[in-house]
Amino acid sequence: MAGTGGNAAIDYIVRLVDIRKTYFSGDLQVPVLKGIDATVRRGEFVGFIGTSGSGKSTLLNILGMLDVPTGGEYFLEELEVGGFTDVEQATIRNRKIGFIFQSFNLFPHLSVEENIEVPMVYGRVPKKIRRKRALDLAERVGLGHRLGHRPTQLSGGECQRIAIARALSNNPAFILADEPTGNLDEKTSDEIMKLFHELNQQQGVTIVMVTHNPALGPHYDKIIRLRDGRIDDTPFNWEAREQERLAKAERKEAAK
Repeated sequence: MAGTGGNAAIDYIVRLVDIRKTYFSGDLQVPVLKGIDATVRRGEFVGFIGTSGSGKSTLLNILGMLDVPTGGEYFLEELEVGGFTDVEQATIRNRKIGFIFQSFNLFPHLSVEENIEVPMVYGRVPKKIRRKRALDLAERVGLGHRLGHRPTQLSGGECQRIAIARALSNNPAFILADEPTGNLDEKTSDEIMKLFHELNQQQGVTIVMVTHNPALGPHYDKIIRLRDGRIDDTPFNWEAREQERLAKAERKEAAK
């Protein structure tokens, strides 16, 4: 079994220490992540933002325990996950990480209720408990009246709400969301982001969102910027514009 990260790690849901990832093709080495140090505290809403080629997809896979780093350590709560077997990692992934995908990844032949239950089925949760929790979660995301419907009978926003409910089904340590508004129109995107805020602020759900979309930046408690496989604290252009706008508003208010 892997060891723990000591007392310092217990304050965090996620702690990344010098995470590196290099892909090999013959003699060719392609470094993608070049020493990532980052933390996510319990109850935070954190956005990893990066453009294409920044390494965000690779980092997403490592955070979701779908890939392993070439070097460094990944602590999930107090567990350093790198030392676990594949079976142990699958169990931890099922219990501690709730996934939300851009394309929803719902089973088209299953109902709303059955889709929400899927992680609990893999987690061997008894049927009676699964059903009650699925009903509660459907109500929580505003789909209690749609339990018998299939994904093909629902809108994109409703499908993403199912995905959010499914991600919460095993009471995970954190939600890992991959471009969750990428396939939605602006109005529906705003509604989904509002739901994320309600889950985070009212129910204390820890959320890690990986995106290329800088427009989502103001939603986060903390922004971690990825550039060329590294964390770069240099603000994006939109952040500078937003800071300038706020400064002007403050000066205007002060002049009254």
